[in-house]
This record gives sequence, C-alpha cells and structure tokens, in this order.
Amino acid sequence: MELLRSFVFLLALYLLQGSNTSFVRLDNNGYEGIIIAIDPAVPEDETLIEQIKGMVTAASTYLFEATEKRFFFKNVSILIPEKWKNITQYKRPKHESYKHADVLVSPPTLPGRDEPYTKQFKACGEKGEYIHFTLDFVLGKKQNEFGPSGRLFVHEWAHLRWGVFDEYNDAEPFYGANTKKIEATRCSTGITGINRVYKCQGNSCVTSRCKIDSKTNLYQKDCQFFPDKYQTEKTSIMFMQGISSVAEFCNEKNHNREAPSVHNKMCNFRSTWEVISNSEDFRNTVVMVAPPPPPVFSLLKISERIVCLVLDTSGSMSGSNRLNRMNQAAKHFLLQTVENGSWVGMVRFDSTAYIESNLIQIISSNERRKLLDSLPTVASGGTSICRGIKSGLQVIRKADFQIDGSEIVLLTDGEDSSAKACIDEVKQSGAIIHLIALGPNADQAVIEMSSVTGGEHLLASDEVQNNGLIDAFAALTSGNTDASQKSLQLESKGLKLNSNDWMNGTVIIDSTVGKDTFFLITWNQQLPVISLLDPNGKSVGNFSVDSASKMAYLSIPGTTKVGVWTYSLQAKTNSETLTITVNSRAANSSVPPITVNAKMNKDTNRYPSPMIVYAEILQGYIPILGANVTAFIESKTGKTEVLELLDNGAGADSFKNDGVYSRYFTTYKENGRYGLKVRAHGGENAVMRNLRHPLNRAAYIPGWVVDGIIEGNPPRPEIDENTQTNLESFTRTASGGAFVVSNVPNLPPLLDVFPPSQITDLEATSDDDEISLTWTAPGDDSDVGKVQKYIIRISESILDLRDNFDNALQVNTTDLLPNEANSKETFTFKPGNISEENATHIFIAIQSVDKSNLTSNVSNIAQAALFVPQEDYIPDEIHPPSSPDKKPPKSGLSISILVVLVVGAVITVSLILSITICVLSTKRNSSRPRTGF
Repeated sequence: MELLRSFVFLLALYLLQGSNTSFVRLDNNGYEGIIIAIDPAVPEDETLIEQIKGMVTAASTYLFEATEKRFFFKNVSILIPEKWKNITQYKRPKHESYKHADVLVSPPTLPGRDEPYTKQFKACGEKGEYIHFTLDFVLGKKQNEFGPSGRLFVHEWAHLRWGVFDEYNDAEPFYGANTKKIEATRCSTGITGINRVYKCQGNSCVTSRCKIDSKTNLYQKDCQFFPDKYQTEKTSIMFMQGISSVAEFCNEKNHNREAPSVHNKMCNFRSTWEVISNSEDFRNTVVMVAPPPPPVFSLLKISERIVCLVLDTSGSMSGSNRLNRMNQAAKHFLLQTVENGSWVGMVRFDSTAYIESNLIQIISSNERRKLLDSLPTVASGGTSICRGIKSGLQVIRKADFQIDGSEIVLLTDGEDSSAKACIDEVKQSGAIIHLIALGPNADQAVIEMSSVTGGEHLLASDEVQNNGLIDAFAALTSGNTDASQKSLQLESKGLKLNSNDWMNGTVIIDSTVGKDTFFLITWNQQLPVISLLDPNGKSVGNFSVDSASKMAYLSIPGTTKVGVWTYSLQAKTNSETLTITVNSRAANSSVPPITVNAKMNKDTNRYPSPMIVYAEILQGYIPILGANVTAFIESKTGKTEVLELLDNGAGADSFKNDGVYSRYFTTYKENGRYGLKVRAHGGENAVMRNLRHPLNRAAYIPGWVVDGIIEGNPPRPEIDENTQTNLESFTRTASGGAFVVSNVPNLPPLLDVFPPSQITDLEATSDDDEISLTWTAPGDDSDVGKVQKYIIRISESILDLRDNFDNALQVNTTDLLPNEANSKETFTFKPGNISEENATHIFIAIQSVDKSNLTSNVSNIAQAALFVPQEDYIPDEIHPPSSPDKKPPKSGLSISILVVLVVGAVITVSLILSITICVLSTKRNSSRPRTGF
C-alpha cells in the first residue's frame, strides 16, 4: 500500500503542468507539504516558531469556515536557519528548501515596511510564487494595522493557491458609483465606514472632509476610507479580513462589479468565490462533515551542503567533444560555484559505476584542486543511470551523513530503459536529484526524478558557443545558503571564429558584487590570445592555463575593482569556438546583490499553446526597473530563439513596473527539450530601484471608526507610489532551466495558429462628450508583428459586454490603423446611442483581429463615468481622540467650552426656525444625511 501511495504521488507531481516549485498537495481536503522558511537574516527567536504555529492553526479554522468546510491546513514544515542552535526536535530537511518555500519570514524590504504580500505575477486563477511575512508581523506587533495574523494568512493563501487578487486598489481607492456618489473601492459595499482626511502631528490628530479633485472628479489623494470597527457584513476576505465580522469571500450575488479593484481588473469582474470554485482544488473536494484536525508541524533545520557529482562516461560521451566539455563545466563548478563548507564527492558511470572521490569538505582551494584530479578522462561502454545514482548515495552513506537533503548532480547524454526502475528508491532516499541533459538524446525518465525530488532540470546542447554546459553547472548553487554566499553569473558568451578573428566585449562589476571574481575562457582547438583590462585600463594577466581541458581561468581574491572590464580574445586557428564566463559573489554580506531569476510558466507544453518567459530582477526584495532583458531559448539540437522581455504590464506581462519581465514564446523549432537563458543589462541612470509598496499586499487599515470617532493606527511609512532611485550599471546572466514541448509538426504549419494576445491594459477617460482610450498594441502572433484591425464595442452593462461582446454596440474604427506590437495605441470617440437617459457609466472592450482573421480574447473592460459624482456633506473638521493612545487632542479649546458653544448654537438655530414657522404658518422638516461615502 505504501508503494502504491508513493507511485501515485510521483505520478501526480510529474503530471503537474505549471513551473511553480511548491510541494503543496491536497489530500482529503487538507493541504500537505507547506513550507514556511525563516530567512537566514532573522535573528534566533524560539517564540517565532510558536507564533508561526499559532498563526497557521488559527488560519486553518478560519479557512475551513470561509471555504464552506472544504479546506484546511494538514501539515506544515518550518525551515530553520543553519546558524540557529541545534535542538533535538529539529530534523534535517529532505527536499524542503528556500527555493520551494511557500511562505518566507524575513526582515522588511525597507525599514518599517511590514506589509504582508504575495509575489504574484501570473494571470487570474494561476498560482502565485510565495507569501512574504516580516518578523514583526508574525510576532503580532502589527495586528492593529493588518488584523489578526491567522486571518491575514488566509487572505494571502487565496492569492498564492487560487490566483485571486485584492478587492481594493491603492491606485484607485475611490470610484463614481451608479448612484452618482463617490464610493470606496471595496467588496462588498455592505462594509460601512467613513471617508476622511486624517492627519496627525505629534499627539494631535485632525480629521477633515475629503475634497474632490477637479481632474478626476474623485476624492483627492489624501482621502482615506476608515471602516467601522463593529459591523455585521461577512464579505470579503480579499478586501479587509481584519474586520471581525468578515468570514467569507465575495460571491456572485454580493460581488461589487463596479469597483475598480485589482481583482475585477485581473479576473474579468468575476467574484473571488467564482474563481476559487473553478479551481482544481475545489473540483477535487467535497464538503466535510466533521471539523478538521489541527495542523501537524515539522521543524527542519538547514545543515551543511552535501553534493555528489554523478557523471556519465559512456561511449557516447566521447563524441562532439562532450567529455572535455563536461570536465570544463565540472571544474568551473568545483573551483567557483560550490560554496565553502560544502561536502563534495564524485562518481562516474557507464554500464557500471565507479567511485572517484569520497566526500571531501571544501575549506580552501586545496580541496577544490584535489577534486579536479578525480575527473574522468576516458569514455566508453554502455549507460546505467541507476547504478550511477546508487553509487552516489553510497558515497554519502559512507561518510555517515543522512541522505535527507543531500544532492546528486547527474549529467547524462544517453537513454537508459532501466532508469525508471530506481525512481521509487530515489524518492524514498530523501536525496535531491539535479539533471543536466547533454545533447538531444538524454534520458526522459530522469526528468521525473528531478521533478519529484525538487531538483533542477537543465539542458545543454552540442552547440558549444551557447555555453550551455557551463551555464548548467553554474546554476547549481545551494538552495539554502544566504544570497551573499552564492556565486552570481555576470557574463556567459561564446562565438565561432576563424583564425585571427577577435571576440570583444565588456563585463560590468557593480558595487553589489566583486568578491571572489572568476574569469573562465574555453576553446576547442588552440589557446587564444587573451587580453583583459580592468576599469582603469590596466592589463590583468596571470591566467592559469589547463591545456588538457582547453581552458584558462583567473580567480581574483578579495574584492575587485568596480566598473567596466574589457576583454578581447583572438582565435589562433580556423573553425574555433571561444567562450567566456564571469562569476562573482556579493561584495558585502549586509548589502543584497542584484539577482536575476528566470523561468517558464510551464515545465511541459503541447503545441500550439503559447508559453510565457519570466525574468525577475531584484536587489533583495526590491524590484529593478528599466533593464534591458533578453531571453535565449535553445532547442535540444541548439536552435536558438531570441526574445526581448518587457515589464510593460501588457500582453504576457501582468503588472507594469514590478521587476518581472515577460514575453510570449511561440516559435517552436522541434519536439523535445528546450533550455532557457536570460541576460540582463542595466545602463547607468536608466535603471532604477522601485521603492513603492509591493503589489498584492495586505490592506493597511489606517484606523477604525468607533461611535463615529476615528481611532487611528500609526501611519505607515510615507513613500510616494512613484518613488524610484537610480541604480548603477550592471550585467547578469541566469539559467531558467529546461522544459519539454510535444506535438510540434515536422514541417512549418500551413495555417496561422497563433491569434493576437489579449489586450490587458485598456484604460478610458471621459471629457465632455468624448471618451479617450489607451492600450498597448498586441501582435499578429501573440505579441509579435502587427494586427490587422481592432473591434471596439461599448455597453451600459459590464456583464452584457463581458458575456455577449459580439452583440454589443460597435464603435466606428475606420480611421484606427494598428501599430506594431508593444506600441502605445490611442483612440477617441463620441459614444452616442446611449439607450437609457439615466445611464451613469459606459463600458468599453476591444478585440484584435490578425491577417488570418484570428481574433484575440476580449480585452479587459474599461469604464468611463458619464456624470460628475455628488459630494456628500460632512462637517469641515472633527477632533477625535488622538491615535494610538486615545488621548484628547492638544487644542486651544477645552471640551467644556466646545460643549457650551455647540449648545448655544443649537438654541439659536431653534429660535430662528420657530420664528420662521410662525411667520410662514407652514410645517417643514429639514434633515440632511450625516455622512456618506
């Protein structure tokens, strides 16, 4: 029975189509395999672990009720930093690592920035990347501002697991409702509160009326919505789960489709519960009768890295210079990539396996060089992958180490029909299998091993100039070490040359890196002329030449000079291939280095479905904007497609300026494996850090209304949403792993199969009787080329336009000529033909048509108000108790004087009214609403 369960688990993971690295699975309504990782920078605090347990336990109960008794948290692993002291209940992780963490607990991005958020850059209904909590939030120090941690965990879990979005929008906190009043962006509208400007200086706080902006006809930027602390409305968790009565997600009946919330924009005006109900999780569960058990926690502590290289030396490795290229890449890994303190062993295999080196702990360059001497020099015989892996596990056991969490780096170029026989043994061992597939025929079965154990799957073709094999080994840094200890790739290039031709270029060493910088040059035939100049123009020599492996390298100890380094390589023979690789580490452990992470949206795909390339550029957790980012997608036979990635919030890119650069990939060359590599370059004064608050974050509660009085919370750090700081120049390259494509036709298709991509950033503004539209142009094939025409339709009903687009009123677009993909489009029209005199809004959507008459999905729906919202009457100034200690404000007037003034005013008004009534001999009721939204 246990064997059957293991097989089902393996199969389920293998069949997952996404590239999300989470191990979370749903078993009998309970979520298993959740990983909450404590960042190495978090100081040791055992109470933190108890707080995490309490948060998850409370969240499980809240989740169960919020999902109509469908889901709960079953078991959770807490990953503890290596530097924390050892305790007997701490176990060594198996496949759990920071890379696979679902929740990260780390210091704030910037001081005071404790807002929880979910890293989420895909479409509605697709899983997010991870949840980010700060130490102070988990310790319960931010409950007033964000609500109880357990409730907020459910809010973020809905982002992460079901791909829903926030039902508020800090960029558009108010909107003009069909009641012709200004409303706070929220769901549901049953949430009550007041809109006010609330400002504090010292211990004195003043509340004043919200003023209308003449340009937007909405409240000015300093106006905020303050919810009533005590209310009865139950929805929605994706708006403000901190309200005590809120316990449900908005559904189809109570969803506020008018509000310009992020969720409405991303999910086409469907309620959060509609999206959740359409998820695979929901379809695979039924309502539970009994309440769920409490979560079970495992405490896992990171320990030293254990790696065994398992290298294929079968006869096929003697062709295409594969054996020597493998040695070049392995030497780069041993000399530069693998971290100090790691234990490394080595096995080679053909039809049998041979232990070349038992585990050696790397303390200095001496151990690294000793391992270099163990690399194989001869290739012959058959292929037995299982024997190689089993020998690798034996090397680890011989050193009395636990297999759990140890790593096998498996390089192979051949197929092995017997490889499936050891999949279950590999899974049960607790080891992580990284697969480097060399050439077009590497075994498919081993993909399953890497997938189920959380390892990397990497591709290297036989096209040497693509430098794929060195890139693959360079990508295998530790998944659990601090970022400052990891080797970062700054450059990776290659070129085919004839005799006396030059390969010239530059590498930027920016101030965030420069420690242990390593230059590697390789060639196929003859040592080239090598010239390297530092930023001052001084020649840097002393390269170590390894003639047998046809490589030369330079390791610069300490921290090297910041600036532009220039290299020139001259080939000394015809049909030569030269490559250069440059790596470095963080210059300062307290300053996060700039990093690039790349991935595809899927690990497997079937033609003609398009795929999406993602590359995220960060410094710590801060997004980097304005970089030039290029993706290189290489097929198993070395055919390469080059794509420029964009962070423009259009097409494949969900959010503008979030540091995630994206693009559709549709030019499939053949069936089988493809590899992804990304190069990023930031020019001086062109690239910036984005310091705005992160997207998809928890709603900050500015204060609560109690008996009509605002009880304010401490203000969050004032940061302008457009705050950006210039960054110096930098270069980075990164491997995005491998993916597999099937069903690609052998011959180019006769028919166009790729329609234009969906327009996702349509915006509308109204001015008198005209409506102006802006959007980013899609392409003939997804986001490449130029569409043939646009179809614009309008309606007075969101749902009619969404569900019956073809029947909506069409706008005349005869004069609208499409531009090239990713250009900015503008169009102005007069709506006319509005059927209802009382229409308050007009809704607009666009469909694109290409030259083959293929149509895109209907765009996001934009709306334009046809009225000026009414401003509600509220008193000019109210002086509530100050926040947060509720002391009375320091003012020149005492409370008693204020009371006398108010009573006197009331008596005077009463006398005037009485006299008026007597004179006119009429009865009038004069009442005005106290407040509104």
